[in-house]
Amino acid sequence: MGKRVVLAYSGGLDTSVIVRWLADRGFEVITYTADVGQGEELGEIEEKAKKAGAVEAIIDDIKEEFAREYCLPLMRAGALYEGKYPLLSALSRPLIAKKLVEVAHQKGADYVAHGSTGKGNDQVRFEASVWALDPDIEVLAPVREWEFKSRDEEIEYAKKHGIPVTATKEKPYSYDRNLWGVAIEAGPLEDPYTEPPEDAFLITRNPLEAPDEPEYVEIEFEEGTPVAINGKRYNELWKLIWDLNEIAGKHGYGRVDMVENRLVGIKSREVYESPAGLLLIRAYDELESLVLDRFTYHYKQSHIKHPYAEVVYEALWFTPLREALDAFNNSIASLVTGKVKFKLFKGSANIVGRTSPNSLYIEDLATYSPKDSFDHKAGAAFTKVWSLPLKVMGRVRKERRK
Repeated sequence: MGKRVVLAYSGGLDTSVIVRWLADRGFEVITYTADVGQGEELGEIEEKAKKAGAVEAIIDDIKEEFAREYCLPLMRAGALYEGKYPLLSALSRPLIAKKLVEVAHQKGADYVAHGSTGKGNDQVRFEASVWALDPDIEVLAPVREWEFKSRDEEIEYAKKHGIPVTATKEKPYSYDRNLWGVAIEAGPLEDPYTEPPEDAFLITRNPLEAPDEPEYVEIEFEEGTPVAINGKRYNELWKLIWDLNEIAGKHGYGRVDMVENRLVGIKSREVYESPAGLLLIRAYDELESLVLDRFTYHYKQSHIKHPYAEVVYEALWFTPLREALDAFNNSIASLVTGKVKFKLFKGSANIVGRTSPNSLYIEDLATYSPKDSFDHKAGAAFTKVWSLPLKVMGRVRKERRK
């Protein structure tokens, strides 16, 4: 038996070329393809992998595990890297790495491999996650080592060896898609001043071509978990996310265009689509604003969201820190029950309503109508005490000016 390697295989250009490249170097290549909701027909992936040189091809449907164990915690954290990126690629990597290790143990492989580049984030996420689970497995990253200098050269190599790939010189985009959305790179997107061409997008309609009438969508949560859309209940979380992508994407909502600070120290122009991810994060935050006390809500805004995003982005999923942050988020999730309503129209999603049986909003205290029950006289005493430090500082400044 030769050297065995389990390759994270998407069926795209890079990983298809990697299969042949590794096989030519004496490896028995077992491909592992995780169905995390990329929306592709994977029935032909086995034949495709074997045509490229794989000895075995494994296809694994892990959509619900991805939704429950990864997307849900991220939503509860409200995590957006640099306030924009919904972490869709970063989120899937630790789960795929976990599966690579499991398959390697089952198949007696001493190696796992991935298709990440030497200046990308995913190399760190794959390798750090693998070694967190099994520090003795060796990780191979052919894209960091091989002779190809461009995607055009890879396309020519694939054609020469009869490897079926979908990338072309005319449409050179690189995609990474899962339930949480789509990451789009390469081609004209590498110029941060160039508007992304419409043919680059996969799951969001051009807002100019979106329906001319707005659509209302209501998302219902039970103890921190989304369970229904417009009254339709779901037993499978992945299907709810899938349907929400279609509903919001139809109206052109969910596009992100940003210059991102990568782990390796460079800046990169990134384009994403995440209709369901962005909508769920916003909906969850709206309910939290209704049911959490001011101190807890403010603490989460300043001490949980950004750190959680960095944990996911920086390959720290399998750490006590992530577990501790999840424990905080899960402890308050029991309060997050209710409904949030959005108005979708031409690329926008405006919040138009929220309600919860755990709401701390009391209309009689908030209203300015005759029903007002707030003690306005008490407000004067509160203001005086609250302003005391400012009053002291003002007095000192006044004395200094004399």
